[in-house]
Amino acid sequence: MTTANTTSIEDIRAILKEVSENQKKTDRRINRVSRQMGDLHNRFGELAEHLVIPSIHKRFNELGYHFTEVLPGGIKIYGDDGKVKAQVDIMLENDDTVIAIEIKSKVKEKDIEHHLNRMKILRDFRYKNKDNRKIHGAIAGAIFGEIEKKATIEAGFYVVEQTGDTMKIDVPDGFIPGSW
Repeated sequence: MTTANTTSIEDIRAILKEVSENQKKTDRRINRVSRQMGDLHNRFGELAEHLVIPSIHKRFNELGYHFTEVLPGGIKIYGDDGKVKAQVDIMLENDDTVIAIEIKSKVKEKDIEHHLNRMKILRDFRYKNKDNRKIHGAIAGAIFGEIEKKATIEAGFYVVEQTGDTMKIDVPDGFIPGSW
């Protein structure tokens, strides 16, 4: 004995409409969660910046720099076309030296490459504007893996790590900061 299939075209359309509506709801939820995750990631970055900014010049001054100016908040470097070519999280300045500091909650190797490129852009911008001060770089991070720390030092950057409620600068014996 066989039973006849009683699903009509109207039933199939209704099912497809319901599936489509459920998919739209799911897409909206995924988009909302993605935005929230992005906001959370940005907040971790902001937290890292707030941990670094208050005392970073003091740590470098302990190394003999005597910085008189701390420029936080995403300094933008513009090209001749008026577009942003690079952005620096913090710059420390005095009469003869500039240190450009990139801040990350967790430092990755690609961050080091990006900062190297940023340093070249900063150097070209400064020289073009007749600013011949030495330019050094640093990467600050709340989380620094050993591989990333080694790569940062090899690139000629200072390593600035979170320690408790302050930052420390890891300067290995014989380290000479790169100049751009």
